[in-house]
Amino acid sequence: MAETPAEKVLSVGGHDVGYPHGHLGHLTEEEENRLRLFKDFLEEKGLYKGGPPASHDDQTLLRFLRARKWSINDAYGQFKDTEEWRQANQLEVLYDTIDVDAYEQTRSLYPQWTGRRDRRGIPLYLFQIRHLDSKTVSNYEKTAESTNVSKAQTDGSTPQRLLRLFALYENLTRFAQPLCTEMMDRPHPSTPITLSTNIVDVSQVSLRMFWNLKAHMQAASTLATAHYPETLDRIFIIGAPYFFSTVWGWIKRWFDPITVSKIFILSPSEVKPTLEEFIEPRNIPKQYGGELDFNFFDRPNVDPNIKDAVTWENGHTDFPEGPAYWVPVDDGRRLACMAVGSKGGKERRERVCSIPVAFPKGDAAETAAADPTTDTAIEEGVQNLTVTDDGAVNKVEEKVAITIDAKQQESNAAAVSN
Repeated sequence: MAETPAEKVLSVGGHDVGYPHGHLGHLTEEEENRLRLFKDFLEEKGLYKGGPPASHDDQTLLRFLRARKWSINDAYGQFKDTEEWRQANQLEVLYDTIDVDAYEQTRSLYPQWTGRRDRRGIPLYLFQIRHLDSKTVSNYEKTAESTNVSKAQTDGSTPQRLLRLFALYENLTRFAQPLCTEMMDRPHPSTPITLSTNIVDVSQVSLRMFWNLKAHMQAASTLATAHYPETLDRIFIIGAPYFFSTVWGWIKRWFDPITVSKIFILSPSEVKPTLEEFIEPRNIPKQYGGELDFNFFDRPNVDPNIKDAVTWENGHTDFPEGPAYWVPVDDGRRLACMAVGSKGGKERRERVCSIPVAFPKGDAAETAAADPTTDTAIEEGVQNLTVTDDGAVNKVEEKVAITIDAKQQESNAAAVSN
């Protein structure tokens, strides 16, 4: 008997998964405390420095906590593995020095940023599977494994073809998300963007093609879930063939249950109305009922609002090919976009544009989560605890939960007496 496919979206309003709950500015008191505990624990283990500037921003740490259902032990394990993996494969060097042509070749095999955002301000990506025929993938993998396209040294545990993929994830987290974060024409403008919305078009793909791509996509999905947790929000699957229930049986095993809950298969009649609930028509590609001129393989068709917000420099009027990221300039008042990578064996580091910083940086969690009614005893107790091992973490978590519960009981009793 075929497995049931992913849930079809009948009423999108009933599928409110995640954002902005659990993100900065929208944390519960217990979530705020767990973030503080997590930072204390990581600092004790030598994996985090409080700064300023901090070695890791709060929104990154929150991704690991959300992925592990706020368990400090589990989040620590995943964070530690990710940091060791990044260092072993020199992800920073890879992104800084990767050949631009190789980067663009890899980009053509994976989800493409459309240059647009959904209604919440989250970057919108498009992935059309039909372009990944066996010949294209085979040629790419052979070329990738035989050529080192950056100065990064690796431990050999991750294939070169996948390391190129993670240059694209670096682009998501270091370019697209920070850019979208600084845009104020969105709900919750003080909450950093750490997610992506994806349209995945599986039309014109045969069962044989899915089978041939299975190993390629499974390896990529497994590593991405492990090292870039909570970077995916809703995933809309379009054009599913009649046999997709079989394929769905494989795919859902590659993701954690939280990610699976965000994947929706749309029937033809559901595509346009569902996408329009999440994305303005001007930002939906025309082939899916919208107004946007964008086809797979195109360069991003950057939102005019984004173009108007940035100040172009050095003759640029658009973002160039290849990797780029944002760095603070003007005493932190602006972010500058730096185009990096290498062309013809020569590294580039070219300033493309800059954008005003919408909110002052620093300990965002302490600022956004500030609450005049917070119990001072809870805050001081958390800050004074020394976390040295997994057992200590459990005891700390118990103490925080008990204290918060006691506070809630006091509040309830006061309400009743009034």
